[in-house]
Amino acid sequence: MSIINTIYGNTKAGKDFLKSLRNREESVHQEVTKQVEIILRDVKEKGDEALISYTNQFDSKNVDIKNICVTKEEIDKAYENVDKEFIDAINLAVKNIKFFHEKQKRNSWMITNEKEVVLGQQIRPLQKVGIYVPGGTAAYPSSVLMNTIPAKVAGVRSITMVTPPSKDGSINPNILVAADIAGVDKIYKAGGAQAVAALAFGTETIERVDKIVGPGNIYVAMAKKSVYGNVDIDMIAGPSEILVIADENANPKYIAADLMSQAEHDKLASAILITTSEDLAEKVKAQLKLQVENLSRKDIILHSLKNYGAIIIVDSIEKAIEMSNDIAPEHLELCIKDPFLSLGDVKNAGSIFLGYFAPEPLGDYIAGPNHVLPTSGTARFFSPLSVDDFVKKSSFIRYSKEALLDVGDKVIKLAETEGLTAHANSIKVRMED
Repeated sequence: MSIINTIYGNTKAGKDFLKSLRNREESVHQEVTKQVEIILRDVKEKGDEALISYTNQFDSKNVDIKNICVTKEEIDKAYENVDKEFIDAINLAVKNIKFFHEKQKRNSWMITNEKEVVLGQQIRPLQKVGIYVPGGTAAYPSSVLMNTIPAKVAGVRSITMVTPPSKDGSINPNILVAADIAGVDKIYKAGGAQAVAALAFGTETIERVDKIVGPGNIYVAMAKKSVYGNVDIDMIAGPSEILVIADENANPKYIAADLMSQAEHDKLASAILITTSEDLAEKVKAQLKLQVENLSRKDIILHSLKNYGAIIIVDSIEKAIEMSNDIAPEHLELCIKDPFLSLGDVKNAGSIFLGYFAPEPLGDYIAGPNHVLPTSGTARFFSPLSVDDFVKKSSFIRYSKEALLDVGDKVIKLAETEGLTAHANSIKVRMED
């Protein structure tokens, strides 16, 4: 029995699969939302008392944590518990991620004309940003880098990281080392909706921030959604996705490995191959069956591939790209002979990987582009996390008296048309003076 379904692109089965893909996220139970709102309210009203109480209740069950601040001694000890190869890899990733994001920086600008009209835009970094980092078994040092470095490049003054402690009250040493190397300013042992509340509203220990970024479970996602407006957030991330477009020259071993690299994230993750070659499709199936036996998250992969994975056969690469644009995947691999010829046709994708030797995990860890990407079809209108997410823009205007007199009657006309006579009067008093 095949572990992934083969579908022909223009059939009803193909359309039904795409429909199920769009609806694959489980609906959030009302009870979850209710619990999140209680936690948010408690932390907002009681501060550290509620934050520490929830931390001890949900995370550090074997230790009664009274001080949630991570100390310098704890960070120093973390370095003793990670190997040199890990630190070397982190340093290379930091270098590449910083290089890529430096290219995204924008400059303030100003223009003037002969009538002394001055127009401009001032770009300023956010002052305080909070980063949520999952803990426990889902400890991802790479996410620390991807959320911290663009904020540092943007010039954010203060970066606060929250991450849930393990049952013994400790923080994963890989997370601490990555945060220290990336330049996080303060680290706290707190997770879940309670940590989001602390960042959004502030407590006696944790300062209120301007924006919260970073992934988390359903409680974290709902908490971020609820506090939006009090603070900014990056996005509400859904399950991970990969879509591979491959021609007959692609290596089935590589494609199978890439599909499973995302399927292992979550039972709701989606892994899709769209190809013009039925022969390749069969070889990829065989490779999936062979390779999955050696992978630690086999059960998750099999569940993901069975329910939200597919191999779709189409007539042309153009049709494959058209279908991909409709899906708007988080990750898109163009495993075709000349991917640059097709790159311009890609309209909707979070991150695009070109050729046979640019697998998606390269982007997750070391290449440089951000791996915080839009999911669930939101690549139609969202972009990857970037330096732009950590700055804000203010416009400025200066007119000389001559320049104001030149356009004053037009301003008055528009204001009076809208019935805003005080607006019109603000111009009139200057024109009459």
